[in-house]
Amino acid sequence: MATRTREHDDSLPGELDSPCAKLVYLYLSTRGEATVERLRKELDLEKITLFSILDTLASRGLVREECGTYRPA
Repeated sequence: MATRTREHDDSLPGELDSPCAKLVYLYLSTRGEATVERLRKELDLEKITLFSILDTLASRGLVREECGTYRPA
């Protein structure tokens, strides 16, 4: 029987390589939604970084933006 040497979180999409992207995705997955300002305050990330991450997540169909609020897709 094979054993796992590392825990695997099935809630994370496999295409997320960046630790920051994983953090933002997990935050949105657990909280349901957030604005960039809330993400900035709670995750201590720069706005420019968040916009880049959110753009990437949106282009991959993982999040969507509605009226300045981001949600898991």
